[in-house]
Amino acid sequence: MDLHLATAEDTAQLGVALAQTRPPLAAVHLHGDLGAGKSTLARALLRGLGVTGAVRSPTYTLVERYAVEGGEAWHLDLYRLGDAGELDFLGLDEAVATLWLIEWPEKGRGGLPPPDLEIHLAIDGDGRSARLVAGSDAGRGWLAQAAKKTS
Repeated sequence: MDLHLATAEDTAQLGVALAQTRPPLAAVHLHGDLGAGKSTLARALLRGLGVTGAVRSPTYTLVERYAVEGGEAWHLDLYRLGDAGELDFLGLDEAVATLWLIEWPEKGRGGLPPPDLEIHLAIDGDGRSARLVAGSDAGRGWLAQAAKKTS
């Protein structure tokens, strides 16, 4: 699914649509350059799941955890990782996350849950472009449901 997100509100609406249609267990890999909107989309998705407290970008902490209906969401920003071996220090093997939101997943290749949904964001004029690609059966169902909410 390809979308043009003209405003930050459009990005937020996509996040809410994804929150409203998410499967019980899911991993999302967020791709894009700095400033492409990965954290904005993750924040909107978490808000759509009912997170009301501060939703911080995990740029410096690498991981932020949030209670959501049915479990816990883990938001990772791996930009500062030197190599995938550093994932061992994050305790991901003990994670019981029901939702993974992973920025810069290429830096953790081989040590992350495979994506149910990959979202590629890019600056496009004054807005953003988004390409959503399903990576599993759960992701295909999620994408089909989200497409109905965004049309």
